[in-house]
Amino acid sequence: MRLAGKQKLGYFPLPLAEAERIRRFLQFPLSAYAALDPCIGDGGPFTVIGGNPLAIRYGIELDAYRVEQAREVGHHVIHGDALDVHCPVESLSLLYLNPPYDFECGHSQNRRLEQIFFEHCYRWLKPAGVLVLVVPGDRLAVCERLLAFHFKDKKAYRLGTPEAAKYKQVVLLGTRRTRHECNHLSDADLIKAQNLIAEMSRKWEQLPVLPDSADAVYSVPEGGPVELTHRGLPLDEIEDLLLKSAAYRQAARILTVCRAEIKGRPVTPLHGGHVALCAIAGLLDGVFGSGEDRHIATWRSVKVTDCSEEVEEDGTIIRRERERFTNELTLLYASGKIAILR
Repeated sequence: MRLAGKQKLGYFPLPLAEAERIRRFLQFPLSAYAALDPCIGDGGPFTVIGGNPLAIRYGIELDAYRVEQAREVGHHVIHGDALDVHCPVESLSLLYLNPPYDFECGHSQNRRLEQIFFEHCYRWLKPAGVLVLVVPGDRLAVCERLLAFHFKDKKAYRLGTPEAAKYKQVVLLGTRRTRHECNHLSDADLIKAQNLIAEMSRKWEQLPVLPDSADAVYSVPEGGPVELTHRGLPLDEIEDLLLKSAAYRQAARILTVCRAEIKGRPVTPLHGGHVALCAIAGLLDGVFGSGEDRHIATWRSVKVTDCSEEVEEDGTIIRRERERFTNELTLLYASGKIAILR
C-alpha cells in the first residue's frame, strides 16, 4: 500500500449524507437480520445504512481507536484484519463493503485490494442478500467476474459529495443469486453482464448521481446471528508485550540510543536563546498533562521565509525574501487531536 494509504490504514470513509441516500434504497424485514461491514472504521456510515433497530450489526476494523468508536455506537466489532476473519458462508443478510483503495504487492502478482476484499467477503452473503459496494469508479471492473456471476439486479451510481468525488467513489447495489440461478446462467448472459460492468467502470463519470429519492428497492432478507472468527495475530497485544521480550532488550542496545537524564537547575537563569536551543535539542520534549489534556510535546527547528516589498520613486516594486529559522511545537493529544504552535 502506498504511504498515503498506510497513514490512513486504508480508511476512506463514506460521507454520512451519501450513507443516508443509500439507506433509502433498502427495505428491511420485520424480524432480525445480520449485517456486516468488514472495514467499519468509526461505524458512522454503517450505523446509517444498517441502522434498523432489528439489525445485528457486525464490523471488522484494523485501527484500535476506531474499534472503540464503532463499539460505542452499538456494533459488534472484531479488532483485526478482515482477511484474517472467517464467517459461515451464506449467513449474512446485508453486506456493506467499502474496502481499501490500493494495490497489494504479492509474491506472484499484484492485485487491487478492492478485488481481494470482495473475493474474501462476498460468499458470506446469503442468497437474496443485499450487497452495497463502494469503490472508486474506475476500479469497478476488477470485481466484474464475481459481480456478473453471483449478483443480479445491479445498479450503480456516482457519489456527488465533494468528499466522495475526491476518491471517485461509486456505489453498486445488487442482490445475490441463488445457486440454482447461478447454475442456469447462460454464457451469453454472463458475458453481457461482465461487459456492462466494464462499461460502467470505463465511463464511471457518466453514471447517474446517487439520487435523494430511491428509484429502486432492495429487500434485505431476515436472518439470525452469525459467528465471526478471527484467526490472525493480536497485533496490539504483541506490540505491548514486545518491549518486555528478551529479543527486544538485546536489539535495543544496537537500534536505539538511551538519552542521558538531565537533572538539576542551571547556575544562572536561561535567556530566550538558551531555551530555544534546549527545545530544538529535544530536552523539553515529553508527556504532559492528565486525562483529556494528556499530550506528547515535541519541538523542532523549521525554516520560514519572510517577504517584504519596497516601492521606488519611479514606481518600481522590489520584493525581498529573507530566510530564517524558528521553533515549532507539536502537541499530540490522547484523543488523536494534533496542535502545531509556531
